[in-house]
Amino acid sequence: MTFSELNIDQDMVDALAAKGIIEPFPIQAQTIPLALTGQDIIGQAKTGTGKTFGFGLPLIQRLGPDPEPGVKALVVVPTRELAIQVYEDLELAAAGRPTSIASIYGGKAYEGQIAQLKAGAQIVVGTPGRLLDLAGQRLLNLGNVQEMVLDEADKMLDLGFLADIEKLFAQTPATRHTMLFSATMPGPIVALARRFMTRPVHIRASDPDEGQIQANIKHLIYRAHSLDKDEVISRILQAEGRGKTVIFTRTKRAAAKLVEELNDRGFNAAAVHGDLNQEQRERAMAAFKAGKKDILIATDVAARGIDVDDVTHVINHTIPDDEKTYLHRAGRTGRAGKTGIAVTFVDWEDLHKWALINRALEFGQPEPTETYSSSPHLYTDLDIPQGVKGRLKPTPAVKPAGTTGSQSARGGRSDSTGPEGGERSGSRRRRRTRGGSGEGGAQHATTDGVATSTTAEGSEGGEPKAPAAGTHDGGGSQHRDGNSAPRRRRRRSRGGSPATPAS
Repeated sequence: MTFSELNIDQDMVDALAAKGIIEPFPIQAQTIPLALTGQDIIGQAKTGTGKTFGFGLPLIQRLGPDPEPGVKALVVVPTRELAIQVYEDLELAAAGRPTSIASIYGGKAYEGQIAQLKAGAQIVVGTPGRLLDLAGQRLLNLGNVQEMVLDEADKMLDLGFLADIEKLFAQTPATRHTMLFSATMPGPIVALARRFMTRPVHIRASDPDEGQIQANIKHLIYRAHSLDKDEVISRILQAEGRGKTVIFTRTKRAAAKLVEELNDRGFNAAAVHGDLNQEQRERAMAAFKAGKKDILIATDVAARGIDVDDVTHVINHTIPDDEKTYLHRAGRTGRAGKTGIAVTFVDWEDLHKWALINRALEFGQPEPTETYSSSPHLYTDLDIPQGVKGRLKPTPAVKPAGTTGSQSARGGRSDSTGPEGGERSGSRRRRRTRGGSGEGGAQHATTDGVATSTTAEGSEGGEPKAPAAGTHDGGGSQHRDGNSAPRRRRRRSRGGSPATPAS
């Protein structure tokens, strides 16, 4: 079956074909014909099953080839990342027509979003908080909405957005066309659908698709030592055929630490987590999707917008809390009918979590395999070339302790060896002696009229050493003879006579 056979307009069929999207997924084939007729739909499908085009193509087509300015369609999503993903998919589909799409979400300046609305955007994709904010300022008018989509409704329930969703529904006309998508159907979501939808048809695409995902993914469960995880991950990242890789961590701090470690080892990694601002997260996601970064480290909340078809490996740096989170993480790979590999590390203290996940998903592997970076089965399981180490580039050379760049250039000692040394680290310390004196030497005059040569050794003690003129100094580091160059800072001379108290 093709999109043309589903009665999608040719300009959108061509736009999808230009990106290699030819055949619809099951959820799309079931949803599109009903949605085109204006039928309210409840779609039960997980992220990554293709539901964005399932509701997006009918939505764009029902607005017409040249809709009038003003918000005619509203797509509500739970997270900023998902808002960006849905926006990009709709932009792709509508590339051949003048329909304007705006993305509205928090963490970004108001001005650009307000400008999109004032310019007459017909489709708005956004998160509940910012949508209500702009609606409350009368900058977003929902009174003419004809199409409304609620995506990942169960996630919005988890995040506490249900009351906000009801407020948004209340601002739209009662005769709109509504589509709701959710991976699960808890009671509050069912009640929401009954209240705001008209005789919806329930389309279930999660079970068959979930089975397909499981068949396409190779699951490897390892009991690894926390101090060895980075080394194991670094070797997995050198496996044959590895493409884009997503690594999940439990905390923001762990994500930040791991991205720094992998970049230091020579890998090309980026991170998305809550400690980054929205612009940084968007840059990281864009670099990952474009292939500029081939490793993305993410926490569960920040990972909702990862909708990339060519992820080959998923690595759970720490085990997820339950089987649903495990399926969501693993579902980042093995998409669009491709194969994938999911590797999960189970810490000693998390064995009970794995027992619950193993039982719920029927893996049949109650005991994770004890694994280290040197374990032979690690190499065979993941097709890692023999002899691979956990670093792509050598460790930078470490300078000897107490040495700085300026010191190594002079070959001398530290300028700041003591209070006196610090005071003498100015221009006089940098002058070269004219009589072939040793390193770091600088001339000083004393009250007896005899020039001295203070070395770094002399400055360390706070008192300069003053050898007699024309003799070898006590430190053994400098020499001076009677033919030395004239001394510039001679204060007084008594013809070489023994020093006497100054009058």
